[in-house]
Amino acid sequence: MDNKEYTTTQEQLARFAKAMGHPARMAILEFLIKQNTCFFGDIHEVLPISKATVSQHLKELKDAGLIQGEIETPKVKYCINRENWKIAGTVA
Repeated sequence: MDNKEYTTTQEQLARFAKAMGHPARMAILEFLIKQNTCFFGDIHEVLPISKATVSQHLKELKDAGLIQGEIETPKVKYCINRENWKIAGTVA
C-alpha cells in the first residue's frame, strides 16, 4: 500500500478553494480587497444576505486563513490576509 501524502501547499490551497466555493464569500473577498486598510463596518450592507449569514461566511474565510479579523470593541475589523491571498492566486 502506497503511503503518499499531499503537500502542505496542496492542503492549504484546497482549504482556500473550499472557502472560496460560495459566491457570497467571493463577494466578501472582492469587497475587502478594495479596502486599503482593514475594514470596520457592516459588510452585510453591501451584500444581499443577513448579518448572521455574513458572520458565518466571514468565519469560514477566517478559518481558511484568507482574511484576518480583530475584535476592537464594539466592532470587528476585517482585512484580506495578503500573504495567503498571494498563495491562493498561485494555483497553476
